[in-house]
Amino acid sequence: MPEPARVLKGIDMHTHIPPRGGRDADPRADQKERYFKSPTLGMDVDQMAELYRGLGMMAVIFGVDRSTAATNTFDGNDYVAEAMQKYPDVFIGWASVDPWAGEAAVKELERSVTQLGLKGLKLHPITQAFFPNKRRFYPLYELAQSLNIPVVFHTGHTGIGAGTPGGTGLKLKYSRPIPYIDDVAADFPNLTIIGAHPSWPWQEEMLSVALHKSNVYIDLSGWSPKYFSPSLIQYGSTLLQDKVLFGSDFPVISPERWLKDFAEAPFRDEVRPKILLENALRLLKRGPDGRELTA
Repeated sequence: MPEPARVLKGIDMHTHIPPRGGRDADPRADQKERYFKSPTLGMDVDQMAELYRGLGMMAVIFGVDRSTAATNTFDGNDYVAEAMQKYPDVFIGWASVDPWAGEAAVKELERSVTQLGLKGLKLHPITQAFFPNKRRFYPLYELAQSLNIPVVFHTGHTGIGAGTPGGTGLKLKYSRPIPYIDDVAADFPNLTIIGAHPSWPWQEEMLSVALHKSNVYIDLSGWSPKYFSPSLIQYGSTLLQDKVLFGSDFPVISPERWLKDFAEAPFRDEVRPKILLENALRLLKRGPDGRELTA
């Protein structure tokens, strides 16, 4: 007798895979602990999988390759693929590459997708110190578009380095939606782009880009929903209800905290299933149980 199809409650579109060496392998662990005070900091991959399985959810996992711009804690795309292969019912792995690596980055992205089976690309303009709309980075987007994979860009403020002298050297200017994300979306109309996080202090810019460009989405990670701006809740409940995505930013925001605060935020009830699951299933081309759809 076949197993009954599982009931998937949501897909967390924005989580960071725990480093292979645990909390001690992250040089920013103490700063993150002070800033985020999250109970999930320090979890390993197995504990993370158990957490999301218990919630009846899947999670998009990735690291950030910032080897030429900052202290690097990236364990490689093979590590992400290993976690996805170990827990295929829970994890959807995405690649990351250092955009400054040029042709090597393009080759690594192609390998990560065609050989490792990863499903998207994560870029973090602040910690990787690059303006996304510079032409030298366009080969990455050309490849992502041809591979039909989405690209997620960090936007707005970051808690990484927050509250330290000089923000540990990180510069927020790289993460402004207009012109940087808007230019890429215009120049690559068949590339699915996700602007990660409420994009404060440029929230209205990100709403405008997503409203103007059909290939642009917004994930709601990195902030508790109780701190969302009225404009984000307004547009997320109306004109952009098909383009906003649940994301926690695990481990710095625990999924349980995000979900609790989301339940209390004034989104329209009929929109909540779209944000938690339905929009992600459509973007990721997956069925109601989370399995990839075949052509």
